[in-house]
Amino acid sequence: MTDSADIAGKSGEPDPITLEILRNSLRSITDETYIALTKAAYSTNIKERRDHSTALTDAQGRLVVQAENSLPIHLASMLGMMERLLDKYRVEDMAEGDIFVANDPYVAGGTHLPDVNLAMPCFADGQLLGFVCNIAHHADIGGMTPGSMAGGMSEIYQEGLRIPLVRLFAGGELVQDIFDLLLLNVRVPHERRGDYFAQVAACRLGARRMQELSLRYDPAMLARSFAAIMDRTEARLRDGIASIPDGRYEFTDLLDNDGMGTVDIPISVRIDVAGRHIAFDFTGTGPQMKGNFNLTFNATQSAVYYVLKAMLDPDLPNNHGLIRAVEISAPLGTLVNAVHPAAVAGRANTSQRIVDVLIGALAQALPEQAVGAANGANVTAVFFGHDPRHDRPYVYLETLGGGFGGRFTKDGKDGVQVHITNTSNLPVEAIEAEYPLMVESYGLIEDSGGAGKYRGGMGIRRVVRPVGHETVFSGMGERFTHQPWGIFGGQPGGTGRFSIQGPGHNDETLPDKPNHVAVGPDDALVIETPGAGGYGPPSERDREALAADHRSGKFSAAYLSRHYGFEPE
Repeated sequence: MTDSADIAGKSGEPDPITLEILRNSLRSITDETYIALTKAAYSTNIKERRDHSTALTDAQGRLVVQAENSLPIHLASMLGMMERLLDKYRVEDMAEGDIFVANDPYVAGGTHLPDVNLAMPCFADGQLLGFVCNIAHHADIGGMTPGSMAGGMSEIYQEGLRIPLVRLFAGGELVQDIFDLLLLNVRVPHERRGDYFAQVAACRLGARRMQELSLRYDPAMLARSFAAIMDRTEARLRDGIASIPDGRYEFTDLLDNDGMGTVDIPISVRIDVAGRHIAFDFTGTGPQMKGNFNLTFNATQSAVYYVLKAMLDPDLPNNHGLIRAVEISAPLGTLVNAVHPAAVAGRANTSQRIVDVLIGALAQALPEQAVGAANGANVTAVFFGHDPRHDRPYVYLETLGGGFGGRFTKDGKDGVQVHITNTSNLPVEAIEAEYPLMVESYGLIEDSGGAGKYRGGMGIRRVVRPVGHETVFSGMGERFTHQPWGIFGGQPGGTGRFSIQGPGHNDETLPDKPNHVAVGPDDALVIETPGAGGYGPPSERDREALAADHRSGKFSAAYLSRHYGFEPE
């Protein structure tokens, strides 16, 4: 063990070099556990799309380090779970080898039911060092709809299995009754079993690495270092806040609908900046909805922290220091701070819209860091059926990317996941290998990027046909009515759409939030995601860039003529 006197100053605090080495050691642990979870998982949603996150907390449950590739939307889920965990269980009652599991937004700090949290206490010589945590989106968690992600669910009881904070492992031994209960309530238990044990393996790997670290640094030194890492993050964020001109900044945007009859739902924010202090007030946002696009407060927190990091200091670590630097007010019972039993499965779509709203407000103060509205959605597609190849049910769940907004110096990205959901689009090869589905086409949607000095990114079109069986399709779409807006003169991007092709359908447009749509082997399901808004006046776009737009096939001659007055040769 390293003598703390060798690496600490007279104050007992770690010196800056040692602190940075230690912080990177912790980051390497979270990155290694993230990769381990990826490689051990069974479902395509985790092993291919990487819809999971890993982190470490201190003994008080405060987030210290999050893996580099983790999802920003998962930040507050982990924090919420740890708060509830330490309220429910005394540290003296925890043992080495314990692993806790939870997913519920109202009693266990989650944000929606498919995201299952695991937390494992790490001990050194009987002393609690902290917790290894991970969260993974399970492709089905039960409920009324396969995949547990679709419109039409009006209360959380319909959305799936609600898991309070309980021990999944006690002293290293699986609590079989609990595990049996978890697997009984899902449609594809063999896949869920594999994903749970991938999460368990990642927890145990992280705990071993933390114990190895404790051989180099004593627990007291580690605790001081954890606190110092959070203090540095808070100070850096406050420095960034100080770079924003003092004042009040406001913006409002609209969700299309909740899939249950409510349309044009406002999300409003007022941001007050004074020196190193910033406050966000969501008064004016609509009341919580009957449909399942509501957010619990911790999901709103994640969106706020993401935007501040993205616009002020992209290299800022994700940890508890972010929370201490920010004041957030969200009236209880509204869309952004819903109360039980509000349905929340589609909360990522609302989180994406919060991001657009915050960027729209701060664009007035930080024009070079702002972007046009991105696709503003988390377009979800779920296919459920019986796989004739293996004689068992399957659930294929995916959220598809779209356009990213035009930027101060460059065009927006095409066909990508944006902002708080940095997962990947599932490769065609993985879909066709894992499921009895054929992808007939997959590409960018012509003319879907908003015009501007720097154009917005383009949406995706994917056409999927079941092979030799009938499947059931459910989905959730946003920005299917309200276009992603442009900024500083930029034009809006294209909207999304679900449709079905085949005998008797004739490219029939489906609802934005379809639930249990039968798709036969002679039918094809078409998914189109939104584009993104442009940045700056179209009149300022470089003429060579316009020629390249046409040569690429991404934009038609008619579009370029209409928006830019450009006539391709």
